[in-house]
Amino acid sequence: MTPAPLTARLSIPSGPLFFPVTAYGPDGAVDLDTYRTHVRRGVEAGAAAVFACCGTGEFHALTPEEFDGCVAAAVEAAGGRVPVVAGAGYGTALAVRYARLAERAGADGLLAMPPYLVRAAQEGLLRHYRELAAATSLPVVVYQRDNAVLTPATVVELARTDGIIGLKDGHGDLDLMQRTVSAVRTEAPGDFLYFNGLPTAELTQPAYRGIGITLYSSAVFCFAPEIALACHTAFRTGDEATAHRLLDGFYRPFVELRDRGQGYAVSLVKAGVRLRGLDVGEVRPPLHEPAGDHVARLARLIERGHALLEEDK
Repeated sequence: MTPAPLTARLSIPSGPLFFPVTAYGPDGAVDLDTYRTHVRRGVEAGAAAVFACCGTGEFHALTPEEFDGCVAAAVEAAGGRVPVVAGAGYGTALAVRYARLAERAGADGLLAMPPYLVRAAQEGLLRHYRELAAATSLPVVVYQRDNAVLTPATVVELARTDGIIGLKDGHGDLDLMQRTVSAVRTEAPGDFLYFNGLPTAELTQPAYRGIGITLYSSAVFCFAPEIALACHTAFRTGDEATAHRLLDGFYRPFVELRDRGQGYAVSLVKAGVRLRGLDVGEVRPPLHEPAGDHVARLARLIERGHALLEEDK
């Protein structure tokens, strides 16, 4: 797929962007059958795109062979109904290897994760992403967070680079993002995409919408697609009453629970998928499972979220 069609498919999504968890069996090995079920259910529930083997999907914990199998399984389960974007990361050589595996497996694009460990200067980051974009025909979305925070000038250069179609922001500096959007709009006008990539992005999405960023990742969609879809629809249609009810009654308490443990942005989501009846296994180390009382609170929160949906009927 060329960059333009993927850009068009992601520009105005009909539903949340789905970041599936990776399923493991009782022996700890990747369970591709359960993973296909998870992805298929998400697509059927209204996901606009599948981002396979990214942060929520424990990209860091997968071998190249497991990554290859998962991306191919996601492509199979999506069945062409929505695009599949795969993670790619670590140093440049490994990122290129993962990118080529994703291309071979049939992915429609790449999410470029931050380079491993190092804090590189802007020049090095720009070279890294350009080499990744040149390595395959797949369009690339750059993920800004942690050790890969970009200046507006660097993002302008990314927007001018063939194959790079967008920026996902997991850093959360709205001033920086406003200046970035303005700089690209002025110096590299086009169809460059922006995504709110903060954990539980729904909570901050009203602020991001204020600077024109309407796309966001939804980890909640993994285990409560009905709630995530209702929130997405409320944002899209300007239904502030529903959006506020879900943000106040479900998303804020969920974020407060998520912040009770390191790594809960993944492990608590995975626990939520299990609570909804699909055994996707536990997280791999160095992540750890959430405490039992936190899982119990999550179960009550999911019930509360569905009750909030009933109030709108």
